[in-house]
Amino acid sequence: MNYQHGFHAGNFADVHKHAVLALILVHLRLKPAAFRVIDSHAGAGRYDLYASESTRGGEWHGGIQQIWNAYPPPHAPPLERQGDGQGGDEAQVLLAPYLQVVRALNPEKKLRIYPGSPVIAQSLMRSQDRLIACEFEPRSAAALKAVLRGDSRVKVLSIDGWMALGATVPPKERRGIVLVDPPFEDVADFMRLSSTLAVMHRKWPSGIYMLWYPIKDRAAPDALAGRLRSLALPKVLRCEITLAPPRADAGLIGSGLIVVNPPFTLEPDLRLLLPTLGKIFSSTAAHRIDWLATER
Repeated sequence: MNYQHGFHAGNFADVHKHAVLALILVHLRLKPAAFRVIDSHAGAGRYDLYASESTRGGEWHGGIQQIWNAYPPPHAPPLERQGDGQGGDEAQVLLAPYLQVVRALNPEKKLRIYPGSPVIAQSLMRSQDRLIACEFEPRSAAALKAVLRGDSRVKVLSIDGWMALGATVPPKERRGIVLVDPPFEDVADFMRLSSTLAVMHRKWPSGIYMLWYPIKDRAAPDALAGRLRSLALPKVLRCEITLAPPRADAGLIGSGLIVVNPPFTLEPDLRLLLPTLGKIFSSTAAHRIDWLATER
């Protein structure tokens, strides 16, 4: 596997994905029962934005740097939501759980360290909650173990993410979230998303599933949506941010998320959050929020 997330850490797609993940985790914390987080392609855990991989592409300047500038420290809204604000103020409250994790890693108020999904999950879990973080690439797996070492709530598995899903789902907890965020080096990953989801949902129908996919053109994402509709699952929410029309060079122009069994608050939250994120990222940004399936 040649993919290294360090080249892309903190880009606009990471902000989209991680802000939504944080919202779901905060919702899961509202009930006292323990929940499980399963991260199939966890990466290295955290990233130095001044390291060679991040500086070479500089993608974080168009992602987390823009959010950091729009909502600079030291101001931080409360973690728990207060009131029913409108527009930008409400978006800032919705970003608070995610931004508090980022800011905790950058106490000098200068942005340098970016958290991956396992660190975001670890930061928002309670004492009774558990995380399984899976990473196959040897250097990333070693870095992940070092980052999460010493936390009894966390287990790190050096295993292929697709194989890990079969081994870790269902967990013993009734509640939780499975994050599937493959590198998409293989075009088959789009097919695997739908087929793997079908198997996981049969084994653990009460779990929340969050699937990320890149948008370079409309063909693969639309085909994925069609396959997910054919699964006839009860609740499937799609949200996308696109920064520009598809390009001839097939570069990344958008970020997509599928959330199965989303919290009831997620759709209205996304309708407030995504327009604000889009405006921060690009003057030409667009977004889509729709249901691929609703409860029967």
